[in-house]
Amino acid sequence: MLLLVLCHAVAALLAPFVAGRIGRWVFLPLALVPTATVVWALTHTRTVLDGDRVTQRVTWVPDLGMDIDLSMGALQWLLVLVVAGIGALVLAYCTWYFRAGSPHLASFAGHLTAFMGAMLGLVVSDNLLVLFVFWELTTVFSFLLIGFDPGKRASRLAALQALVVTTLGGLAMLVGFLVLGHEAGTLSISGLLADPPRGTAVTVGVMLVLLGALSKSAQVPLHFWLPGAMAAPTPVSAYLHAASMVKAGLFLVSVLAPGFSTVPGWHLVLLTLGTLTMLVGGWRALRQIDIKLLLAYGTVSQLGFLMVLLSIGSRTAALAGLGLLLAHAMFKATLFLCVGIVDTLTGTRDLHKLSGVGRQLPVVAVAATLAGLSMVGFPPLLGFIAKETMWAALLELAHGETAGVPSYAGWLVLAGLAVGSTFTVGYTARFVWGAFATKPGVEPTEVRPLAAGFAAPPVVLALAGLVLGFAGAALTTAIAPYADTLVAGEHEEYLALWHGWELPLLFSALTLLAGAGLFAARDRVCHLQARTHPPVSAEQVYRAAMRAVDRSAIEVTGFVQRGSVTTYLTVVLVVVLAVPGSALVAALVSSLGGDGPGIDVVAWDRAAQPVVGVIMLAAAVMTVRSRRRLRAVILAGITGYGCALLFLVHGAPDIAMTQVLVETVTLVVFVLVLRRLPEYFTDRPLRPVRYARMALAAGVGVAVAGFLLVAGSGRTAEPISSQFAKAAYDFGYGRNVVNVTLVDIRAWDTFGEISVLVVAATGVASLIFLDSRSSGIRRVFDVPYPEGVDRQAARPGRRVWLPGPRTLSPERRSIVFEVVTRLLFPTVVVFSIYLLIAGHNLPGGGFAAGMVTGLALMVRYLAGGRYELDEAAPVDAGVLIGTGLFVAALSGLGPVAFGGSVLQTADVYVDLPLLGEIHLVSSIGFDIGVYLVVVGLVLDLLRTFGSRLDRQILRAEREAAEGVDSEDSRSRERRERAEVSG
Repeated sequence: MLLLVLCHAVAALLAPFVAGRIGRWVFLPLALVPTATVVWALTHTRTVLDGDRVTQRVTWVPDLGMDIDLSMGALQWLLVLVVAGIGALVLAYCTWYFRAGSPHLASFAGHLTAFMGAMLGLVVSDNLLVLFVFWELTTVFSFLLIGFDPGKRASRLAALQALVVTTLGGLAMLVGFLVLGHEAGTLSISGLLADPPRGTAVTVGVMLVLLGALSKSAQVPLHFWLPGAMAAPTPVSAYLHAASMVKAGLFLVSVLAPGFSTVPGWHLVLLTLGTLTMLVGGWRALRQIDIKLLLAYGTVSQLGFLMVLLSIGSRTAALAGLGLLLAHAMFKATLFLCVGIVDTLTGTRDLHKLSGVGRQLPVVAVAATLAGLSMVGFPPLLGFIAKETMWAALLELAHGETAGVPSYAGWLVLAGLAVGSTFTVGYTARFVWGAFATKPGVEPTEVRPLAAGFAAPPVVLALAGLVLGFAGAALTTAIAPYADTLVAGEHEEYLALWHGWELPLLFSALTLLAGAGLFAARDRVCHLQARTHPPVSAEQVYRAAMRAVDRSAIEVTGFVQRGSVTTYLTVVLVVVLAVPGSALVAALVSSLGGDGPGIDVVAWDRAAQPVVGVIMLAAAVMTVRSRRRLRAVILAGITGYGCALLFLVHGAPDIAMTQVLVETVTLVVFVLVLRRLPEYFTDRPLRPVRYARMALAAGVGVAVAGFLLVAGSGRTAEPISSQFAKAAYDFGYGRNVVNVTLVDIRAWDTFGEISVLVVAATGVASLIFLDSRSSGIRRVFDVPYPEGVDRQAARPGRRVWLPGPRTLSPERRSIVFEVVTRLLFPTVVVFSIYLLIAGHNLPGGGFAAGMVTGLALMVRYLAGGRYELDEAAPVDAGVLIGTGLFVAALSGLGPVAFGGSVLQTADVYVDLPLLGEIHLVSSIGFDIGVYLVVVGLVLDLLRTFGSRLDRQILRAEREAAEGVDSEDSRSRERRERAEVSG
């Protein structure tokens, strides 16, 4: 099962590249993946029909109970066939739906395939957290599919609306999952249903889970997002909003019904909202003019219908509900696909403008009519046999045979669904008439030729609905393993075309006749709806809420974000003093009173430590007293180097080296930034507020020292790090405990940290590189030489120490620096590679190696300017950063392919000529990823605070030399910064 999900993921990743070569024909090979899923599911039919389950477990995060548990019983088997079978047909349909060269086609193919994989993972998940992961993946991919055309405002708004509503429901559902898992002691769905917990907490958890199901399946009052999602292409509507995604909530209710249908509030919530949803959706569908929107409201109505049946919790209702779920997926997908054909070939979906289409597209008209008849429950189609059993289930409910549901409530639900079924007949007839009938006084619609492949998917689905109408016994056998887990009624119900002259048949006939009358009076119904239109709709409430949220965000942001770094820092430090500081005071008082652990202080271990400490203290005092910015930065750097020296004296050379490298890079970046700042700090007299800041700074310093003392003295258990040395050698195969900790023992932390680095670099790029990172990369031979440069001496092909300095004027060059740079740069890079490889056993590692390479690039930049930097690294920093993160992730996932766990380390000994035996460890791949991320980040900083500032400074100097007015200069600078020209 997991392999099939991964196949969808791989196909989705490859789809954009294949689509770039073969265009819209990419959908045919993509359809093979869900087709293979259907074949796989069919091969397990006998297992499922015997009441057994197909299971698979992959260890993921066992300490959190997050194993990837997959399971397929009768319910999941049916949903797999729906998800994969209709998915294959929709993908094939897309081949003819899209025209050659359609924009966004490549991304659409990948997103739709990925969605199918996420939906497949959702229905076979047997772990609540894994189910939630796939649940949210369907939300994300549906957002991308609904917003298929980002250039259309309607698409963007519809995608955002669907995302907000379903995500909020999903978050509530996650909380419910955690509550249920805590109460049951397991996150396994099978384990949860085997021994369902009870209690108030369980009731709350179930209600939260139902909120997620209701939002996903578009139940009142969260139903409005589904009609809005019709801005998506028709294949999306046919698959996501008819056959697949909206079934997720129904599936979740079906899964939980055997164990939790007797929870207080279950029937009250689901039966009430399901009935209201059917009535509201059907009523709104009766007056729609856009045939696609008509089907959308019809889908809302049918989802309410299904929610009622699947929530009842009886065997009869389960048979009817799953039979109708299958029928709904088939007939509603057929109808949407037919709408796509009509829209594509006629250019309109307005039922007032469509006329005579059925005569010109007879095959499509017949398929749509069969689907419509199945939807209204007309014999001998699948929808009829499901509805016959549905009426039997509702009669059981009305007679009080379902626990927890009073008889009067059952009769109300039955009456509501009868009215809703009447609406269904009315809007179905309106759809078929509006799309295909010849209307008096309306010119026949011009229809383009229909390709056979275009019509094949809806025809296949329509015929399947007809054939399955005669397969009631087989369907009963297939659904029975699930239905038998629910409460049985007095009669052993089954799916069949004929149950005799009974009440269900009478209800079916009455709803068909009443619906036909409703269609005949359609004009009067539309006029009635126009006069009785509610003043406020759910969508209007949503929009008002979103506007209120946006406005509140603006007001709050305007209040707290004043643009003053001093204010922000003051707030942060005051909170540190107020919250952790109060806890510190309490701990110190407790210690002094003898109730808590005492403060154990060791002044120093070695004589060098107090000497270094005094130097650091002196540098810190001189830093705050310095008026020159550059001097202050250098003095602050002394404290950083002093810290590195303390690490070294304490026996931590790896950390000391990292500290030195970070401090050096920081100093260089600071100096680059200082070029655009005044040389001196302000010399204004001290104001009272500055004394307050001094006091705050002193208080924070004392608090931090206190935190360290109390935390160090309060330890009562042996630190876990004491086991790191042995674990580093036994499981990480390395002697450098620091590096093995980073890439093996605590590799998840490191991956999170480099992800933060990526986010930080992206933030820098978004603030500074308004066009793109790569737009500023210019090689030496692409630029004109400045005045004073000998063109003959600088011509291409002539050997020079460094190419970049040829673009500098003579007074800005240093020959000695250039010579030293040329001699040292290769050595430094080789040394960084050595640190990268040797870091597993000796001081080094990916971070330190990346910093060394970054310093080498800094030297090249300082020696030859921005063009020399581009000569040394003519690559987009973003590409380096992204590649690094990808390599780190790939190295972490690699062991899974060989039966291991994520981020597991393996080693091998290799004999190489001349070099002898070399010990290779798989975590070197993770270190390479860290190395690339760090190099990319340093390159980003150099281009941001080096190259870009260089251009600004040179521009300012030219303008000053030309006598340009300073105000005009600033205006021009602002314009050029906005344009970010090369």
